[in-house]
Parts: sequence; structure tokens; C-alpha cells
Amino acid sequence: MHEFKFEPVQMPAAVEDLRKEVRAFIAEEVARGGFTPKRNSWSSFDAEFSRKCGERGFIGMTWPKQYGGQERTALERYVMTEEMLAGGAPVGAHWVADRQSGHQILRYGSDRAKREILPKITSGQCFFSIGMSEPDSGSDLAAVRTRATQVDGGWRISGTKVWTSSAHRAHYMIALVRTAPKEEERHAGLTQFIIDLSQPGITVRPIYNLYGGHDFNEVVFDEYFVPDDMVMGEVGSGWKMVTGELAFERSGPDRFLSTYQLLAESMRVIGSEPDDRAANEIGRFVAHLATLRRMSTSIAGMLTRGEQPIVEAALVKDIGTTFEREIPEVFRHLIPTEPTLGDGDSYAELLGMTILRAPGFTIRGGTREILRGMIARGLGLR
Repeated sequence: MHEFKFEPVQMPAAVEDLRKEVRAFIAEEVARGGFTPKRNSWSSFDAEFSRKCGERGFIGMTWPKQYGGQERTALERYVMTEEMLAGGAPVGAHWVADRQSGHQILRYGSDRAKREILPKITSGQCFFSIGMSEPDSGSDLAAVRTRATQVDGGWRISGTKVWTSSAHRAHYMIALVRTAPKEEERHAGLTQFIIDLSQPGITVRPIYNLYGGHDFNEVVFDEYFVPDDMVMGEVGSGWKMVTGELAFERSGPDRFLSTYQLLAESMRVIGSEPDDRAANEIGRFVAHLATLRRMSTSIAGMLTRGEQPIVEAALVKDIGTTFEREIPEVFRHLIPTEPTLGDGDSYAELLGMTILRAPGFTIRGGTREILRGMIARGLGLR
């Protein structure tokens, strides 16, 4: 049985100083009209804002200075991240590269990949997408059918990735591909590749969501060539690498702060004298938020120590996205407002767009069914 521990983390003084610095940066940008706080900031793409974050050293904060990083701790990066999200900053352009792709390259990439790509990420001028999901495979990553065949100097890839966020605006993708036939050990024979999306052999097709937004894409590979020095780690070691990558994707504050703007605005609308039901719900949400934050910061501490808290991250992601989905459902009944659609500043539009997006919260990054299976296995129940 896996022993779940979420040890408390004491934030050093330098971390709190950084919090003030990030808050001041966000306030300056809002005051000068640099951006309007976004409802779901880590999905909001703003290349110019990402460039400014790079100039301030807010991207790749934990990475070595030789690649443009700051060599700061995971806790410092955590505080920067939650301040950006709570402040509604449009960090979507560099989000994936900073959260996970850069870490993968730093740990498993070739010298060329580190030298050429990491400094571009830290400067806020290089964006990544995630090449995991495929048609007809649901959340079963081991069922990927996109294949790579070895040729002189590299590999040829053919297949399809789907639900690929921002692939139409990203420069690179890290794709999980099958490099050996599926065997009894279904997690074997998988490899990660760095994909330069500007090269021939790739077609990116939009997938429009319910309200007409273009966030997702289908990415089709047709004999796409990847040189050997863009293979991540050892050929065939992709499963271990991708599960480690998911710990970064699932444990951060983005997994419970997507609806923070709605929570804060709902509390403002209800006012300082809520009735008993509203007071109960607000108190419950604040308590849950504090608990999730404690668990998430604990994982940041584990990552600082070089651990791989895969099961703990799955637990935080499952609880956090359930919390996110519950917020719009509760406040749509507490506040007599007719939800509407749009990107304006009204509460009705904030509520309406959050209701529309909320069903996806428990799907992205791994469905709750998959996560609960991982947690059950950790508890010794399967």
C-alpha cells in the first residue's frame, strides 16, 4: 500500500518576497492596460505577456542559469504560479512549456535540445503542446497507435493526435509514440519525441468547441521525420517518462484555481451578509481551497526534493477538478442570475462561460475514472 503523506511546507522569506514581486508585476500590467484579468488564465494565450514574463524571469524559474533559468526552488515557482492564476494573468502561451515540457527536455533531452530550445522557453518566445491523446483511445495512453519507424539519422512518424491544445500556435510538441509492437507488457515500446511543428509532414486541423472557440486540434503525422537528437531519453522508456511528466501536469494550483475568479466574484456579489445557506457554501469552498493548497504545496516540496509524487498528484488533480466543477453548480442556484455567453465583464457572462467549460475540468489531464484507479491501486484496493 502506498503511504500518502502531505507534509506541511514552511514558506521561506524569499518566497513571500517573490509573492509581492509577482503581485506588483500583475498590478502594473493591469494598470497600464497590458491585459484584462482572464476567467481561465492558464488557457488564455497572450504571446506578448509571455515575453514580458520571460524578461522578468518568471518562466523556467527552477532551471539552470546556463539555459536562462533562475535556479530557484519549486516552492518559489509555485507561489509565482498561484499569484498569476489568482490574478487572472494570461499565461496560456508559455504554460505547457514551463509546467512540463521544459522539465522533460532538461531531464531527458539531448544537449542540442537543451541548448536550442530551453533558452527560447525561458525568454517567453517558445510554446509547446502535448501529444498524448489519440482517437478511439480515451484516457488509455498505453493504447496509442501513432508509430515511429527508425530510418537513417532518425525516425519517421505516422499517426494522429487529438485534443491537442494550442497546436495551431505552438512551436513544438512532445509526442508519445509507439516505437515497438505492442506486447503483453502494454507499457513497453513507447518513446517520447520532440516535434518541431514548423516542419513538413504535419497537418494541424482545428476542433471547435461548443461555443465556437478554437482551443483544440487534431494533429496528423504523415511520414514526419525526427532526427535522433530529438528523441527523449532512451528509446522504449516513454511510459516511465510520460507518467513522471503527468505529476507536473496534475499537481499544480491550476487544478483547483480555474474557477477562482468565479468564486471570488460570487462572494463579492453575495456581499458581507450572506444568508445561512450561502455562508455555509462559501465557508465550505474556502476550507476546501485551503486544504487543496496545502496538499499542492506539499507536492511542490516533494518535487523540490527530487521525488516523483505520481499518486499524490493524481489525488490532488481528482479532488481539485471536482472542486472546480462544483463552484459554478452551487452559485448558479445561490445567485439569481440568468447565465449568458460572452467575454465581457458581467457576472452573468462569467457564470455562463464557466458553466460551459466546467465539464472539461475533470477530463483534461486524465479523467477522474483513470485517476481513481491509480489512487485505488495506491491504497492497495486493486
